[in-house]
Order: sequence, then structure tokens, then C-alpha cells
Amino acid sequence: MSIMKGKKNSKFSFIDHTADIMFRAEGKSLEEAYLNSALALKEVMLGNLKVESREKRTISVDGKDEESLLMDFLEEFLYMLDAEDFIISEIKSLRIILSGRFKIEAEVYGDKASNYKFTNDVKAITYNEMFVKSENGKWTTQVVLDV
Repeated sequence: MSIMKGKKNSKFSFIDHTADIMFRAEGKSLEEAYLNSALALKEVMLGNLKVESREKRTISVDGKDEESLLMDFLEEFLYMLDAEDFIISEIKSLRIILSGRFKIEAEVYGDKASNYKFTNDVKAITYNEMFVKSENGKWTTQVVLDV
């Protein structure tokens, strides 16, 4: 999508993609890479609009591997938006558990989504071209959003 084309942040960057929006997020840890992935999703939806931290929510999601965990983590934000009229402003105490089944627990803060004007309508997170990898002490995620 042209509005995100070439846009870069120190924590994530948007990559040219034929129809949807693709981003890569990085971090020194898996937690930081997932956190930056959520921030990229938020920026796609809201641009640079600041969201107030009026409500606190606790989320817990799990998956069978790192990619499905990332998928479920990001989908949780779409679910909260669509079903609960909630948009995140920040994520605190993000914790990833990798023993047995992969699991994320986090505290998120945000506000009623109806108080804000959205830049893009994100329909879904996709597995298309998704990856989570660690190289040279750095974690990288790549995600394609259906908009």
C-alpha cells in the first residue's frame, strides 16, 4: 500500500508488497521483536496518532511454534479492536514462555477504539511470507497484513 511504502522506524520497517502491507520488526530478544511487531501493526492502523492509556488489559495467547505464537499475538489485537472496541497504546511486561507450548503473557494499555480515526482497516494477519528468526544475536519477524 503506497501510504506505508518506504516508511522506516528504528524498531520496524515497511517493505514493498504487491497488494497488502508487509513489515519486518527487530529486537535484541524475542520479546522485543514481538513487541515491535505489535507497534508496527498499531502504526499501520493508526499512523502516528497517539492513543491514551485509559484501560488496562491482560492478554495470554499460545501457539505451537514461534510463527503461530506471533500470529495469535497480533490477532489478539485485531480481536480486541473488533469485538471489544479496544486499541492498544502500549504493551508492558511482555513475557514469552517457550517450554512445552509457546505462550505470551502481557499487560496492555489502551483506549476505546471508537475515540480514534483509523488510517487503514487491517482485515487479517497472514502466514504469507511470515517468519521469526534469530541471527547474530538479533531477532527478526516478518508479517504480511491483509488490508
